[in-house]
Amino acid sequence: MNFFRGVMGGQAAGPQPSGAETIHKLCDRVASSTLLEDRRDAVRALKSLSKKYRMEVGTQAMDHLINILQTDRSDSEILGYALDTLYNIICNDEEEEQDESEDENSQKQADDLGAQFTEMFIQDPEHVTLLLALLEEFDFHVRWPAVKLLTALLKNQGVQLQGVILVSPMGVSRLMDLLGDSREVIRNDGLLLLQQLTKSNAAIQKIVAFENAFERLLDIITEEGSSDGGIVVEDCLLLLLNLLKNNSSNQNFFKEGSYIQRMKPWFEVSDDNSGWSAQKVTNLHLMLQLVRVMVSPVNSPGATASCQKSMYQCGLLQQLCTILMATGVPADILTETINTVSEVIRGSQVNQDYFASVNAPSNPPRPAIVVLLMSMVNERQPFVLRCAVLYCFQCFLYKNQKGQGEIVATLLPSTIDANSISAGQLLCGGLFSADSLSNWCAAVALAHALQDNLTQKEQLLRVQLATSLGKPPVSLLQQCTNILSQGDKIVRRGSKVQTRVGLLMLLCTWISNCPIAVTHFLHNQENVPFLTAQISENLGEDERLVQGLCALLLGICIYYNDNSLENYTKEKLKQLIEKRIGKENFVEKLGFITKHELYSRAAQKPQPVFPSPEQMLFDHEFTKLVKELEGVITKAVHKSSEEEKKEEEVKKTLEQHDNIVTQYKELIREQDAQIQELKEQVASMSSQNEVMQTTVTQQLSQIQQHKDQYNILKLKLGKDNQSQSNGQGDVSQVNGLQTEELTQLREEVEELRKQHTLLQTLLGDKDTLIDTLRSEASQAAEVSAGGSENEELLKELEALRSQVQSQSAEINQLSTERQELLRRAEAGSSDVVPSTDSTIDAAKMAELESRLSAQTTEKERLKEETKTLSESRADLEQQLASATSTVAILQTEKTKLQTEVQESKKEQDDLLMLLADQDQKIHSLKLRLKGLGETVEDEDDLDARDQTDDDDEEDEDED
Repeated sequence: MNFFRGVMGGQAAGPQPSGAETIHKLCDRVASSTLLEDRRDAVRALKSLSKKYRMEVGTQAMDHLINILQTDRSDSEILGYALDTLYNIICNDEEEEQDESEDENSQKQADDLGAQFTEMFIQDPEHVTLLLALLEEFDFHVRWPAVKLLTALLKNQGVQLQGVILVSPMGVSRLMDLLGDSREVIRNDGLLLLQQLTKSNAAIQKIVAFENAFERLLDIITEEGSSDGGIVVEDCLLLLLNLLKNNSSNQNFFKEGSYIQRMKPWFEVSDDNSGWSAQKVTNLHLMLQLVRVMVSPVNSPGATASCQKSMYQCGLLQQLCTILMATGVPADILTETINTVSEVIRGSQVNQDYFASVNAPSNPPRPAIVVLLMSMVNERQPFVLRCAVLYCFQCFLYKNQKGQGEIVATLLPSTIDANSISAGQLLCGGLFSADSLSNWCAAVALAHALQDNLTQKEQLLRVQLATSLGKPPVSLLQQCTNILSQGDKIVRRGSKVQTRVGLLMLLCTWISNCPIAVTHFLHNQENVPFLTAQISENLGEDERLVQGLCALLLGICIYYNDNSLENYTKEKLKQLIEKRIGKENFVEKLGFITKHELYSRAAQKPQPVFPSPEQMLFDHEFTKLVKELEGVITKAVHKSSEEEKKEEEVKKTLEQHDNIVTQYKELIREQDAQIQELKEQVASMSSQNEVMQTTVTQQLSQIQQHKDQYNILKLKLGKDNQSQSNGQGDVSQVNGLQTEELTQLREEVEELRKQHTLLQTLLGDKDTLIDTLRSEASQAAEVSAGGSENEELLKELEALRSQVQSQSAEINQLSTERQELLRRAEAGSSDVVPSTDSTIDAAKMAELESRLSAQTTEKERLKEETKTLSESRADLEQQLASATSTVAILQTEKTKLQTEVQESKKEQDDLLMLLADQDQKIHSLKLRLKGLGETVEDEDDLDARDQTDDDDEEDEDED
């Protein structure tokens, strides 16, 4: 123990040992001591020396410390000391304060030292597994140092450690349990650990997400106060960004789990926005980035559209627009909010329509688009804010022809309101202002209003501008070209490269794929000479981009020229290029655009992000246009007039054949629709037939029920006859009162006889009806060539007839029994007269009277049941007649439909023959084109392109 006193600060006689010697002795003590207290004191001493003597402790004690973690698991104190010591030698952050004289080299050496110790530690994956096992210890002095040590290891050697944790059983699950720890220190450090763990590893990101990370993190954010929370909220948001960014699986899981709806309360800001702390600004900035990750343009279109729809439905977009129009919002939050709203509405028609309806809280109210454009063309606004507004305007017009029409309409003479400021007026003001950045932004914004919209390109040709008093108005197209080519003052304004680049991009977008605009442009006699002069000059590096854009503009005039102007036909323009510029020189100047260093940067993503205003030269959509037109313009310039004529002829022939094929396709589609309609009618008739079959089945079941009732009636009548035969001897002795009762019985039997006659008549009518149905069914069977449905119906009718015949036999039997009963009753009445004077026992007389009364009551009941049975049979006969007529009608319609189907098939065969002839002609024409050296698209390519267009239209419909 004297040794430890010396190490821990006690005074010892003699020379003091060096740090390395002390550490060596402590390591020996840790390795050789058998008492736990001695090892614990030695590890505590190593911990105290680990910061000052980091190298020595790391090289000599690491193996002993790892051994302590393996062997002394029962003592939490020594485990804590060992983990703290390992953390001190591996971590690069918590270094002792260095003097100001120490430079970056010393810090780099320290970082390298931590990386070396980390590599030594993770050479054996079991060491990492050991740390993960220690995380299950609930003791604070073990769990917290283990979390910090794992975090330091991930910072130094993240990729290697991620691989070890990924294959470790329950490794990620143990780390996720840290978020549920009730001690905030461990939970917060667990967040930092998961941040390091999820960096750039999609597999671990998925595992963490499916360990219910989204639910836990959103709960922590809510508990900590959302945007008003502290650093913990920031850590949660950073972890969410790691899990969602560039991970489509997690993004889909986040959306399907309805977690987008839980983001809405984050952006509920109060009316008083005066107190924005730095932490709140940071939190809200990360929250906006999280929204942008879900709707980023780099995501798949389907996933982005789904998230945009959810954000609108849950009110998140409305909340963002509220922040957009609020007062007192910091500039960086406002800028990021504009960028976020931009991507939420980009390509979504519903969201774009809502954004167009948002008004700023001003007097009078102004549309949000107008307010934003006012900021964009105001040179006193921050540069990043102006870029954000331009991006918002571009996203609002992206695939939004309705919005494009509304913007262009504000420039047309019929819709201009002198009392209010419109978007078109602001764009024109920015286009012709003295600020070159405003010129560029307004030109690009106006170009997006024309993107892929031929109608608006033609409408914009109607815009007239009043340049000065006393002078006639000029068109917007002419004014743009005038700025490029005329007037001292205008030349000075257009001398700025940024202004000229913006105007040239606008003109290229405007006249591309619009022959009418090309004609208007060429109609100004000064435009072509100006372009040729600009291209042919040898200018400096700064002017090369302008030369390339002028070459592109002239090439568009050639490619989309309809030869309506005699002086500027395609052939004459190409001759002019060959004489004044040279074809090779023209193509070289055209290539200056794509070779520019800022071109590739703008082509990467839609958002305009530039380090400085001077580098703001290219627009993302314009780079797509250049890529599309550069090749075709080069070919158009090199083609001869004869080749063009041949190509035009072939194109016209192909167009004619395409029109014919299109007509036949339309005809086939119509016939397919008719066939489909006929099939639906057949299906409807089949369903009606099934209903009729069901009705017949129900009728058969009702007949069976009546048959059962009739059998019961017969049994009861049989019992009555037996009782009458047994009582004939007694009846012969009744008095005059009984004779009257017998007379009544005779009358009732007479009524039953009449009912029997009526039933016989009904039965005869039914037989006649069945014969009629049989003959009609036989005729229907002959017409339909023995259709299976009619055969089944005939079988059912035959079965019904057999049942009716059996029922008729039973009724005849009942009639016979009733006649026998009548005969016996008459015989009984004849025996009554000679026995009137006989004496009868009183008890026997009473019994006979009661039996006679019961028989009378039973007869009345039988009478009512017979009447009900007759009515039911009449109803059944009517229903059967209706079903038979319906079957006959169905058979007639079925025959008619079959005839129509046969005729349609014949017409289709004729059309297919015509199509085959047309395909043969097209194939021969394509072979001629290939023989002439032209590239011809195959039918599969055309079908694939048509399919792609159809898919795009379906995506737009779904949006």
